[in-house]
Amino acid sequence: MMNYPAKQYAPLRRPLAHLDALFNRLYTWRYNPLYHSGALVVACFVVLSVTGLYLLLFYRIGSPYASVERIADQAFAGRWIRSLHRYASDLAVVAALVHAFRMGVQNRAWGPRALAWLSGIVLLGVFLICGWTGYVMVWDTQAQLLAQEGARLLDVFPIFSEPIARAFAGDRAIPSAFFFLNLFAHIAIPVGILLILWIHVSRLARTELLPPRPLTWGMVGVLTVLSVAWPAVLGPEADPLRVPQDVALDLFYNFWVPLSAAVPAGVSWLALVAGLVAVGAIPWLTRPALETVEPSWVDPRFCTGCEQCYHDCPYEAISMVARDDDRPYTVGLVDPDKCVSCGICAGSCAPMGVGPPKRAGRDQLRSVKEFITRHQPSSQDVVLVACSRSAAGWEADDFGGAPVLPVDCVGNVHTSVVEYLVRAGAGGVIVVSCPPRDCWNREGVKWMDARVYDGREAELKDRVDRTRIRVVHAAEAEGRVLAESLALFRSQIGALDRALSERAIELDTTCEQPAVSVAEEVT
Repeated sequence: MMNYPAKQYAPLRRPLAHLDALFNRLYTWRYNPLYHSGALVVACFVVLSVTGLYLLLFYRIGSPYASVERIADQAFAGRWIRSLHRYASDLAVVAALVHAFRMGVQNRAWGPRALAWLSGIVLLGVFLICGWTGYVMVWDTQAQLLAQEGARLLDVFPIFSEPIARAFAGDRAIPSAFFFLNLFAHIAIPVGILLILWIHVSRLARTELLPPRPLTWGMVGVLTVLSVAWPAVLGPEADPLRVPQDVALDLFYNFWVPLSAAVPAGVSWLALVAGLVAVGAIPWLTRPALETVEPSWVDPRFCTGCEQCYHDCPYEAISMVARDDDRPYTVGLVDPDKCVSCGICAGSCAPMGVGPPKRAGRDQLRSVKEFITRHQPSSQDVVLVACSRSAAGWEADDFGGAPVLPVDCVGNVHTSVVEYLVRAGAGGVIVVSCPPRDCWNREGVKWMDARVYDGREAELKDRVDRTRIRVVHAAEAEGRVLAESLALFRSQIGALDRALSERAIELDTTCEQPAVSVAEEVT
């Protein structure tokens, strides 16, 4: 029931896992900012758009530095709004880098997700360009260094009638057209950002672009307090006739300027291209072996056209099409170019007619039967059905000898597996998942919770004793959370009547119009 190795890239994942656990303790998994790093970029973009509109009212391309200076002198609004604009832009870059690091280390960039990875690289690059145009608009000494180095790099390409660097030689005033072009780019680029963002999330279902409201307003509040308490510093006015000394550069946007200035322009471009190629190749470098990521497929004999797999797929990889027989309903069709082999569709199908090879519902029942034969769980045993990226899938602790049934994602688990374990005599079953906000398959935990507690198809049947079942969210480094939950559940199980083991377990896998009995395939 496993897809690919759980501990891939462990040296990088281990520090991230401990950081996640720390933030979960501080903010809970619902509001952990690390889990919402991608959405925080969008939230920062909204803040930048609002504050940027205000700053635009007072900016003058004929006297750029003086107009920014007047904004900074507005103690009531301008000073802190400009600072909020600056700090939000920095946070956007930090959040984007965190988001990219998480996706790369968690091996969530390969295959169909390569489009999101590559568009994310473009998105970050365009965001940086937008930020550079904003810094140049201020026209202080930092802007001067940035403009001069940018001109030196662009002059490598013979596309201009005369070198751009001559405009900053100091023998003539900087033309207003230069600042107009920067202003135009600074306003126009965000439109392009929206387009690239749409491409970035185009293969995702039910995209949440913004963080939860408490986290969003908390971020805005912290940045506002920071802006009021420590306003962004405005450097001395740029003077092309002087070489700026001791210029404070923005750590996130302009750290590269002195590094680039120290080497020939060609070397800088070579380093940039090499870096882009290396980062852009990550989807292909991190792809698991082909035999472990086979896409899901639909067995038309069992499909009843209920559309549950279509609705549950996090990547919109399933469509409903007309059947080629005389049955009066549609059948699911998986697009292999969009399927990431998460297996969530297998958990959504009551008649077990869809899923990745070796991980569909019927395959899971065979695996759980072998598991029971091998471990013989007693009425006092608690079985852990554990996501490979949860605490039970990562920690070396055997959790007091509790039998562990490893799965690639709890969203892939058919509820019949949980039912079978309980009816086979296990004292209890804990489904151990990663936190819902950090599910590697986006919605696996969400749908498992809904199937167990809210009656979502394929739901855990009412005949199953819910007192013997728990769903625990414990991230990779949250072994303590799982251990405490396990100890509490064991004490609760001990107070219940002895669990009875059924000899002949029959499972109800019917949907609206089941075509073939499950007994034909499982027995």
